[in-house]
Amino acid sequence: MIIAQISDMHVSSAGAAADAAYGGGARLAQAIRHLNGLTPRPEMVLATGDLVAIGKSEEYTRLRTLLSDLELPVYLMPGNHDDRDLLRDTFPDHPYLPSTGFLNYEIDAGPFRILMLDSVVPGHSHGELCAERLDWLAGRLRQAPDRPTLVCLHHPPFSTGIAKMDETILRGADGFGRIVAANPQIERVLCGHLHRPIMRRYHGTVASTCPSTTFQITLDLEDVPRLGVIKEAPACYLHLWHPEEGLVTHTSVIGDFEQTTIFENGEWQTPG
Repeated sequence: MIIAQISDMHVSSAGAAADAAYGGGARLAQAIRHLNGLTPRPEMVLATGDLVAIGKSEEYTRLRTLLSDLELPVYLMPGNHDDRDLLRDTFPDHPYLPSTGFLNYEIDAGPFRILMLDSVVPGHSHGELCAERLDWLAGRLRQAPDRPTLVCLHHPPFSTGIAKMDETILRGADGFGRIVAANPQIERVLCGHLHRPIMRRYHGTVASTCPSTTFQITLDLEDVPRLGVIKEAPACYLHLWHPEEGLVTHTSVIGDFEQTTIFENGEWQTPG
């Protein structure tokens, strides 16, 4: 089984300044063509937050139009740029989205389960998990202590070394960390927000952040409060499940790249 993860699409209104600068809509369309063209195809796509640029109704309308071309099931969760109510109002045909409150939900993915956890604090860039959200997570994990589980949230629960972005990660993550440590069935913690592929060991599992389909944050590891955007290639993650070995994650770079050679039938060949 293959699960695709996209993140931080930042779709803005057509013609907006952000659309001219970053091209979130066009980049998402490119990512959708990439996902549709994969062989073998993923079973589903997880979109781990910051779906739109500033949480406006017309942005969600454009997001819905773009996603209509995606030929795979997609599961949406909010990031700090999103508006919970507009998200659920724009996607009423996504019944997994709770009709009120936090957008926490569970996906039955056959050999494992996926818990989507809402870490948004409206009006703020950082994330938090209140007692209600932590209780929801702990309760769902208790229901299936032996079933491999992915936990997804927009804000990473760990510092990355990119100083300015680390100001806006998950605050008060100790409670989340204790839950992860107490549940060895958690195969992976999947996040967005950082616009870079980053991973670390985390309370007995692996936590990672997904690159953006639109723009990447500059890899700046100096301890200074600055932030840059760099025109590195957009990318997504492909999480490949092995029943006996667990989850293997690949970074799938989005773009048109010529394959120069291929090894097949015992020899190297030039395609075409």
